[in-house]
Formats: sequence, structure tokens, C-alpha cells
Amino acid sequence: MLAELAVGLVLAASAGERTVPCAEVIQTVAFPYIGSSRYPSQLVLDAVSAPGRHLPQSSETGAPPWKWFSKWGMVVRGGEGVHVVVSVPRTWRNRVAIVWGNGGSVYHTLRFPRCGDDPGSGSAYAGGFFLRKPSGCVPLRFTVGERTTLVWFGIVRRCPRR
Repeated sequence: MLAELAVGLVLAASAGERTVPCAEVIQTVAFPYIGSSRYPSQLVLDAVSAPGRHLPQSSETGAPPWKWFSKWGMVVRGGEGVHVVVSVPRTWRNRVAIVWGNGGSVYHTLRFPRCGDDPGSGSAYAGGFFLRKPSGCVPLRFTVGERTTLVWFGIVRRCPRR
């Protein structure tokens, strides 16, 4: 099922930009979302509970160019505030693409509005990373207002400390 979903997304691939609507939230959870003890989330800019630093799995999609998919949810803080922007740095866009929500394609930039009025809750989205290879150490840029940070994710393998 996961591979079929990933293939459907890959076939529709046109890596670009997208605003993910609140209608695509799969669950509302307490924020910050901690994750599990085995796979803890990491808090980014006090607005996103992103996947952890090490993501130990990827699944083969069988569909080029994005032959591998690593499925990990993400939670965006609710309440008032500016959009959260998650993007693949330009020099990495031929190696990694992202998807969260139900957009039907893979992207290099996703914008998330703040859904709901409660800053103590978060909007959870299904999605993850598409790769050309089964593993990698890949960056994503998170921007909230004027604040920006680069976060590295070790998919299957671990990233060196930065």
C-alpha cells in the first residue's frame, strides 16, 4: 500500500511550491509533539515538531526519478502566527523532494498555515521525503517569519554532527 501511494505521488511529480490547506490535517495533537522514545520528534523554531535527526527506514517506490520514500509525519503549531515554510535548499533539489498533506505531487517548498486557534495544539500531516537513493543525509530549511534554520535528517544512515 505504501509503495502504491508513493508511486502515485512520484508519477505526478512536478517538484514546485505548494500551500498545504488546513483541510489536509490528519489529526490535532498536543504541541509540541514529542513522538515516541524510539523515534523522537525535534522542535524547530518553536513552531514545528519535525521528524527526528535519524530516520531509520526508506521504502522502494520503483518509479524514477524518486525511487525511495521515507515516511515521517510532521506537526505544525496552531494558533495565530505566520505561515511555516519548509523547503529543500536549491542545491539539493535534484536529490530530495518532500511531501506533506495530500497534494498528489512532490515538492521543493511547502507552506503551512497555522490551523486552529490554540497554540497548545498542533496540526499533524502525513508525508515524508523522496530520494533518488535509498539513504542520505539531507537538509531542509525551516522558515517562520524572519527566522530561518537548516535542519539535517539522516535517512537510513546517520548524519555527522553539525
